[in-house]
Amino acid sequence: MKRLLLGICLALGLTSAMSPGALAQSEPVIKLGYAKCAHCTPMSLTPQYAKGVQIDAVSFNTGTDALTALISKNLDVAQVTYLHYAIALDKGFDVVAISGQVNGGSAMLVGNDLPVTPNDWASLKKVIADYKAAGKPFRVAASRGNAQDIHMRGAFAKQGIDINKDVQFVNIPNPSDHLQALRRGEIELICTVEPFATQILQQKAAKMFGLPYDQAAGKLTNLILTRSDVVKDKPKELEATVKAIVKVDEFVAADKGALIDVISKVTGLDKAIATGAVDNLDPDPKMYRASALAIANMMRDLKYINSDVSAAVEKNMNYTFLEAATGKPKTELGY
Repeated sequence: MKRLLLGICLALGLTSAMSPGALAQSEPVIKLGYAKCAHCTPMSLTPQYAKGVQIDAVSFNTGTDALTALISKNLDVAQVTYLHYAIALDKGFDVVAISGQVNGGSAMLVGNDLPVTPNDWASLKKVIADYKAAGKPFRVAASRGNAQDIHMRGAFAKQGIDINKDVQFVNIPNPSDHLQALRRGEIELICTVEPFATQILQQKAAKMFGLPYDQAAGKLTNLILTRSDVVKDKPKELEATVKAIVKVDEFVAADKGALIDVISKVTGLDKAIATGAVDNLDPDPKMYRASALAIANMMRDLKYINSDVSAAVEKNMNYTFLEAATGKPKTELGY
C-alpha cells in the first residue's frame, strides 16, 4: 500500500510538496522594504531571524522609495523614518507605525576650503553671511524627504538660519551621489547619511562640521510602517516580523562586527567605511511617541507639512506588536 501511494504521488508530482522546503513555502509571507543606508541595512537580516513567517526583504535606494511601495501596496512593511511617517499622514495616506529600528546615522559635512570650525555655528553663520554679502548662494544639500533633511533643517532653524532665505537648498535624492556633488563643487554643505558620510570623510571630499541632533527630532531616525489592512489581515505575521526586527537589533547592538559586515554587504562599500559608520548608529526598536509629536510640530513650523498631524501621529502608533515581541508594556517602549 505504501509503495502504491508513493507511486501515485510520483505520478502526480506531489512528492515535492511534502519536502521540508515545500513546507517552508507554505508559511505566510511578509514583503518588507528597506533603504540602503547604514542604519537600514540590518533589515536585510530579518528573514533569517523570522519564525512562523517568511520575510521577503527588498532594498530600495531611499526610504521615500520604500514608502511609495508601501502605499501602493507593493509592500506589507516598510522601514522609513519618523519624517516619512508625518509626511504620509499629512497627505492622508493609510500608514501605521509598529516598531522602531535604528537611530542616528546623520552627519553635516562642509567643503574642505571653507573657514568653518567643527561644531562652531558662529563660524558657519559668518561664512553664510559672507556668501550672501558677495551675492553668492551658499548651497546646502540633503536627500529631500529623508531624516537627514529634517535634522539639518531643524538644526538650522534653532541657530536662526533660514533655509529659504539665507541658503540655497539642493536636493540630491540618492545618497550615493553626495560624494560626487562635493567633489564637483556643486554644494558647500551637505547633511548626509551613514555610511556615505564616512566614505566622504575618508576620501577627503569634505570635512566634518557636526552631528545635527540638537533639534526636536534628536537622533531619532528609523520607523517601521505598515497599513491598516495588513494589521487587520496579517496580525500574526506582523507580530513575527516585529519579533525578527527586535532580534536583529539585539544582535547588531551586541556585535559591531556583524553590523559592519551587513553594512558592507548591502551597500557594497569597503569595510573600513562601514567600521567608521557604526559609532553614529543606535539600534533601538522603541517608538518614541512624545518625540514623534515634536517632530511633526517642527515639520509644520518649517512648512515641511501643511497640516497639524499630531492626533494622527499618536493614533496611528500601534504598540501591540512591539509589546508582544518584547514582553514589555508600551510604557517601557517609548509611549
